[in-house]
Amino acid sequence: MKDAYNSITVRETLPIATRTASANGTGVDRAAGGAMFQDALVIVHTGTITDGTHAVDVQESDDNSSFTSVAASELQGAEPSIVAADDNKMYVVGYKGLKRYLRVAVTASGTTSGGVYGASVVLANPRTAPVVHP
Repeated sequence: MKDAYNSITVRETLPIATRTASANGTGVDRAAGGAMFQDALVIVHTGTITDGTHAVDVQESDDNSSFTSVAASELQGAEPSIVAADDNKMYVVGYKGLKRYLRVAVTASGTTSGGVYGASVVLANPRTAPVVHP
């Protein structure tokens, strides 16, 4: 059961869409399927970014209701600030914290037509396997 299919799962937090305004993703439960995943990566993927700045903020919560920004010391890599030169890129940010829920929030500024992007959370290293996929 040490193969990737049985050891990781991916959950969407911010659906791929054209965005001209700030947005909060949905919370991703690190205890998905009862597995309690010990590791998490946030993946932000872009399409065409026409204008503005889209600052990504990885957030955490104990209750999937009150979210706060993750401290830089609990992240691996940097949260991206997406601009027009960032078409068709992928950004990866590791999470070392202990909170149960994660999401991506984006603060958009200076947008007219905005940009296309989304974010997912990769959950890995479950305490129990195999993983139950949605």
